[in-house]
Amino acid sequence: MFFILSKTLSHLVMPLTIVMGCLVISRIVKHGWWRRRFLWGGIILLFIFSNEFIANEMMKAWEVETKPYDSMRKYKVGIVLTGAVMAQIKPDDRVYFSKGADRVVHAVQLYKLGLIRKIVVSGGSGRIVDIKEREADRFKEVMILMGVPDSVIFVENETRNTFESAREVKKILQVLHYSSEECLLITSAFHMRRSLACYEKADIGMDTFSTDFYAHQSRYYPDAFFIPKVEALLLWNKLVKEWVGFIAYWLAGYI
Repeated sequence: MFFILSKTLSHLVMPLTIVMGCLVISRIVKHGWWRRRFLWGGIILLFIFSNEFIANEMMKAWEVETKPYDSMRKYKVGIVLTGAVMAQIKPDDRVYFSKGADRVVHAVQLYKLGLIRKIVVSGGSGRIVDIKEREADRFKEVMILMGVPDSVIFVENETRNTFESAREVKKILQVLHYSSEECLLITSAFHMRRSLACYEKADIGMDTFSTDFYAHQSRYYPDAFFIPKVEALLLWNKLVKEWVGFIAYWLAGYI
């Protein structure tokens, strides 16, 4: 039940949903005082959520910074979390990635630079309706295609969320006799806070390596302040969804 709720409730608090709710209510309520406030509330929120500067600064504050390769020590294993495969696209003789493809590319680069010796890929299907496609298997397929030996890649492909992933990866690390100090957690910058919290809850807190950033360097141009951008709404959608997930995990005792 929690899995289904965590996947659906976030849609109710998406920025555009809130704006539309305010505008609809402003047309329904009869009291002029409330009507004006809901109308202006919707307009103001639309400006905030479509403002590139505000959206970028909020995302930048939430994302966890990454590290230059030349400042990193070596690790025995890199743990790569899935969540970037686009399923059910034809033809199915290749892997289709969303923006999160950096999780794969940077993990392979870490391996080839000698900064990680082995790779654990964790993640099954995060969909409410299981389509039997396992993201971890597709990640491994691409990693092998990019030159990583099959023998150094370990796959956990049955978990549906980050909390389950942390528990299952802990079992793999125990079998491999690796301590958390020898591990590096690799996932998207916006998802790193919740991921690390789940792994710390499982008593395997570790160093982190963030990938596929959504935020960019601050831009102090007139269009960033005053011109509404669809991209800003998309940033807020990603951010709000992650915040809702973080709160849901906290309420459920996952973090």
